[in-house]
Amino acid sequence: MDVATLADLLRQTAEQHHPYEQTGPEHEWSDWYAAYLNARLEGSSSEQASEAAGAYVESVLGGG
Repeated sequence: MDVATLADLLRQTAEQHHPYEQTGPEHEWSDWYAAYLNARLEGSSSEQASEAAGAYVESVLGGG
């Protein structure tokens, strides 16, 4: 992946994280970002990736 593509994906990740950060539980931003980026890189839509990232954060906070 080239740097410009990665930068664009990181900007999208930040935009998608903002609503979750405002309403979701307190969490490490890096957990949400990593789960979101992973889902996008595996072909998920932005909406699917946001859902996956939220579920991942909840699993981390819930201990499993």
